[in-house]
Amino acid sequence: MDGSGGYLLFGLAFLAAFAAMEGIAYLAHKHLMHGPLWFLHASHHRPRAGWFEANDLFGVFFAAPSIILIYYGAHGYPLLLALGLGMTAYGAAYFGFHDVIVHHRLGHGFRRQSRYMQRIVRAHLVHHKTTTKDGALSFGFLYASERLGRDSL
Repeated sequence: MDGSGGYLLFGLAFLAAFAAMEGIAYLAHKHLMHGPLWFLHASHHRPRAGWFEANDLFGVFFAAPSIILIYYGAHGYPLLLALGLGMTAYGAAYFGFHDVIVHHRLGHGFRRQSRYMQRIVRAHLVHHKTTTKDGALSFGFLYASERLGRDSL
């Protein structure tokens, strides 16, 4: 990828992959994690006993395609590199938000003061009101509808 046009295309592919991952994660969460893969995801809707939970295996599942894309991208296919890095960036953002900020898996002093952070955390708490695979709301990770107000908790 030579010239500024190549960098622009690389950047757009990166951003497209990052954005697409929210939709892919939403669909996987709603139809797989709260469907046939509930046996793994159920651990996330219960109090955690220890550092890890079966649900953490989804990180491995989602990492595999990005690792493959990065590998081939680094070996002559730069757009695949951009896609793999975009997916990886989404995974890092997801980990930072979901595991660190919402579930406090790492100690921190972060205060959720912005309206966005309050809305996304509230949406996640609404989702966790359900302890079974059926009846859950709000399957997104980095986006939540403003319709999920305080009365949803």
